[in-house]
Amino acid sequence: MDDEYKRHGTANIFLCVEPLAGKTVVKATKRRTRTDFAHFLKELCDGPYRDAEKLVIVMDNLNTHTLASLYEAFSPAEARRIVEKVEVHYTPKHGSWLDIAEIELSVLARQCLHQRIGSLTELEKSLRYWEQHRNAEGRTVSWHFTTEDARNRLRRLYPVLEGGQ
Repeated sequence: MDDEYKRHGTANIFLCVEPLAGKTVVKATKRRTRTDFAHFLKELCDGPYRDAEKLVIVMDNLNTHTLASLYEAFSPAEARRIVEKVEVHYTPKHGSWLDIAEIELSVLARQCLHQRIGSLTELEKSLRYWEQHRNAEGRTVSWHFTTEDARNRLRRLYPVLEGGQ
């Protein structure tokens, strides 16, 4: 009898956090491609945030996380519609800990992903359950990290120019 772990594949998880409203949207995909990312953005724009004028997104610098991905996945008109609805701000390179979604992913990992999940279908079911309960809690994020904190902690990434600017 052998209890050695046997891996049956991997999956990708996209996560969107609305920190002041205590709302999280999570989606599992088989892969982590530019097209998968584009479809996730479209689902955000056409689903939970369809009534929003502008969707402000703070995200990491992963090579698949670009608005150009939309043009690879959709017609130019559809891609442009989504591009006009979103405003992207990237976290500093080597500073993903500034990303509130990283905090939410940590919660997700501890509460949902700590066990063996045998299939993408099981993962999607677990994520839906976790998302519903997490959103019902309405946990908001009270972010106290200021621009001055960032300048102090990330001094080597953001040098102070002459004149203190």
